[in-house]
Amino acid sequence: MSGIETSRSELQSVGQKMVNLGLAWGNAGNISARTSSQHFLITATGTRLGELADDDFAECSLQGDVTGERKPSKEVPMHRAVYEMRPEINVVLHASPFYSTLIACSKVDIPSNWFIEAMYYLERIERVPYSHPGSQALGIGVREKAAKANVLLLENHGVLVYDTTVSEALMALQTLEYTCRMFVTARSAQMELEALSPDIAHDFLNNAGYKPRRQWQE
Repeated sequence: MSGIETSRSELQSVGQKMVNLGLAWGNAGNISARTSSQHFLITATGTRLGELADDDFAECSLQGDVTGERKPSKEVPMHRAVYEMRPEINVVLHASPFYSTLIACSKVDIPSNWFIEAMYYLERIERVPYSHPGSQALGIGVREKAAKANVLLLENHGVLVYDTTVSEALMALQTLEYTCRMFVTARSAQMELEALSPDIAHDFLNNAGYKPRRQWQE
């Protein structure tokens, strides 16, 4: 397979998994994968992530050119912003899963030190103030936060996660939704969850050997 064919196949697979796992619904959301240092493949406008056909994609360049017969998702500006700011990133997933979007519509901060997966996959979460979907303003907002985090809560909109591989990006999205669900469930039950200390979280990320430590822009 060519690079584009491989990326398309991976996006079709992860789109279906997102729907099956309850992380995406209807035609809400859009996903993309880098195909070269200057290009990325993105779902076309109006597509359903669980039913992506081979022609449900468009290839875009970081310079703004579009290849293919289909019109790309209007959310191209925020996908492009991530690829420009994070050259190591190969996959971007945008969705509005229930619990994560609930948190994005609030001012709640989700802890990243409750359990092992959260410490790694939710290491840094940032909020992006609301701008209309597909707007250049939203692209600018994502650009300002992309290098500071691996998970973005798009206020009153949804979430954006990105990583080096499809499997890692999907795991980050699953972990975010799971943690947000824990938060809401615990609050509803008036249960206090005991977080690990910042020192333990720091030691885990640097010394546990769970995964290589990410490099961050301070």
